[in-house]
Amino acid sequence: MIQFRIQPDSEIPASAQLFNQLRFAIASGQYPPGYKLPSTRALAMQTSLHRNTISKVYRQLEEEGFVESLAGSGIYVRSQGHEGGSRLQSPILKQYPEAYKVVQQALDDLLGQGCSLNQARELFLAEVDWRLRCSARVLVVAPSQDIGAGELMADELEESLQIPVQLVAMEELIGVLDQTTSATLVTSRYFIGEVEAITALKAVRVIPLDIHDYGKELNVVKSLPKAICIGIVSLSPGILRATEVILHGLRGDELLVMTSQPKDTYKLHAIIKRSEIIFCTDQVSYLNTQETIQTVLEELIRPPKLIRCENYIGSLSINLLKRELGLT
Repeated sequence: MIQFRIQPDSEIPASAQLFNQLRFAIASGQYPPGYKLPSTRALAMQTSLHRNTISKVYRQLEEEGFVESLAGSGIYVRSQGHEGGSRLQSPILKQYPEAYKVVQQALDDLLGQGCSLNQARELFLAEVDWRLRCSARVLVVAPSQDIGAGELMADELEESLQIPVQLVAMEELIGVLDQTTSATLVTSRYFIGEVEAITALKAVRVIPLDIHDYGKELNVVKSLPKAICIGIVSLSPGILRATEVILHGLRGDELLVMTSQPKDTYKLHAIIKRSEIIFCTDQVSYLNTQETIQTVLEELIRPPKLIRCENYIGSLSINLLKRELGLT
């Protein structure tokens, strides 16, 4: 153990003497990166300084980036530049080899802006803590007039994320947020502007979801012969309206397009009897249409072909949300 000596009759304050000796021990490599500094008790016994004085010196070393404090463990010499150190042996860093560079760059940027290492740590921990708290409650938001889109998102998220989610009508969102301190709100990009306006002063995260591009389904529509009827069944009236516009732009008046929600029995029967092919945007619509076909099967010359569309939410959005919620 290095022997630190304090000259009581020196004009240099005792704390400055100890600070300079510790800094020299670090700079000269006697205390290498990852080395655990002596406890305040041990150093007090060696130098006859008060433990509060030693703690102050340690804090100064930490603020200037020489050491770092690990809660419940002690104070360690901080790695400088790319020299490595004990933290590089972390299994997490072995799994994500670029992570150290990302963290290092972020810390360097904060220190360059004038933050101390302690302040930088507080910023990181505050952000991580906030995200964890927000991730504990996931709300799916959609307007009342298109709550079907919200049902679509909620069903798919519960299945993909394997966590409970809560569906909230946009008009009721303020009341729900008044009862919680943190949450993660997810919604379609169709509704993101309205949701962000409502949550502007709330401590919540808002994450937009991209919908599936329906490339396979559109290719099927492009290949269909003229003058046939196709049906679209969906929980979401918004999807039905958008689909009609898209298909008209794609094929003009070449195709007859009929739409219905699964609970609209009259329209659904009409679609089944008239259409040659029916696209269902969700599992509920698919099963409902399938069951309805069976009930009117004897009235049909030829049952329509049923196509279950891909998920409403795009796979990239699902993966992003998993990462944001700490599920991967």
